[in-house]
Amino acid sequence: MALHKGPEKHEQRTVSVNPFFGEANPVAGMTEAPPTHRLPDGPLPPSTAYQLVHDELMLDGNSRLNLATFVTTWMEPQAGVLMAECRDKNMIDKDEYPRTAELERRCVAMLADLWNAPDPSAAVGCSTTGSSEACMLAGMALKRRWAKRNADRYPGARPNLIMGINVQVCWEKFCNFWEVEARLVPMDGDRYHLDPQAAAELCDENTIGVVGVLGSTFDGSYEPIAELCAALDALQERTGLDVPVHVDGASGAMVAPFLDEDLVWDFRLPRVASINTSGHKYGLVYPGVGWALWRDKEALPEELVFRVNYLGGDMPTFALNFSRPGAQVVAQYYTFLRLGREGYRAVQQSTRDVATSLADRIAALGDFRLLTRGDELPVFALTTADDVTAYDVFDVSRRVRESGWLVPAYTFQANREDLSVLRIVCRNGFSHDLADLFLDDLSRLLPELRRQSHPQTRDKGAATSFHH
Repeated sequence: MALHKGPEKHEQRTVSVNPFFGEANPVAGMTEAPPTHRLPDGPLPPSTAYQLVHDELMLDGNSRLNLATFVTTWMEPQAGVLMAECRDKNMIDKDEYPRTAELERRCVAMLADLWNAPDPSAAVGCSTTGSSEACMLAGMALKRRWAKRNADRYPGARPNLIMGINVQVCWEKFCNFWEVEARLVPMDGDRYHLDPQAAAELCDENTIGVVGVLGSTFDGSYEPIAELCAALDALQERTGLDVPVHVDGASGAMVAPFLDEDLVWDFRLPRVASINTSGHKYGLVYPGVGWALWRDKEALPEELVFRVNYLGGDMPTFALNFSRPGAQVVAQYYTFLRLGREGYRAVQQSTRDVATSLADRIAALGDFRLLTRGDELPVFALTTADDVTAYDVFDVSRRVRESGWLVPAYTFQANREDLSVLRIVCRNGFSHDLADLFLDDLSRLLPELRRQSHPQTRDKGAATSFHH
């Protein structure tokens, strides 16, 4: 969560109350508007409180026009009704809400089958608040397994985790919070994600695992998980080091099983110990829900699982959070039940079709060069063509925002800090019609941008708007 502090003189800031906000007396409550950074002295009518909050939230961007976020921004009304019916159920109270717990168990079983676990009944998994928590849990399991194998050297030896520099920031947090050295494989040339051989060369006796990303947030490309496992197999043959792989499938683990069935990236690879995904990304559920699965019980050390006698029963849990609503888990089960494999395939194919079509049409404008084209994740990255000198990607991001479109512009990581890009995320609900409207707005802006004498961005660091 972001850390916040109030303004220095918060008592001076109040919210203005319109006379018609009141339910009964149109002049009541007008003598003193409620403060914004301390509790009001007394209550407000519910309609007034609602209107004050509602009006301020109108200044947020339109989530449907947000081409930066991977997070689901549209669900069917029936899913919304189910979520409303379950928002008061605490997911952790499994004895109190056994059917909600059963739906969670079914979702884990469905994912184990979808990701080709050798024995789906032996796979272990749980829901989380999102992929960030799921990654933390997976990292903890990797570290604990390594520590048990190296009990004679740990805690003296410092564990390390290998990953590409393009990983989501939650992996940097994991390494920081759990005191693990992050060994990052830099970008190189036109390779914007992990190189399998470079990752294997960074491994040593203190390596707890390697993270492979099925769908990089930087450009939407899949990392070569099978090649990574092969490189680690060769490493084991040479050195005896047995390094497990965790697949961060925050987005791709809910795309590849339906659209790229011949791609081997999951539990079919014996070296893959665990996989996570975001139900609230291409799992097609509102935030926030994620999933973490382990190949079998051996992959998740038993001592990490807490069995708590709480609210009437013995309850095994593995989580960083405790109380949370069951609504998102129920919505995930609803979506699995509603769509099935063929439904997911149709939705994800439609989203990919929108992405590849829009990418090709933007490239045809002549001002941009595609880095990816949306044919893996329905996500693509682009930069300005070499002969474009009047404006940069930050100018484009700023100008399309005037029409309501939120498109992030950002600079790549080492060793490609020279490359600044736009990234467009296509999600369910971003239709061909909306893509047409976006292209129309972009095309309308280009003549003005071309007439600039130079890019308007003075500070690229400040201009960067990259959010995973």
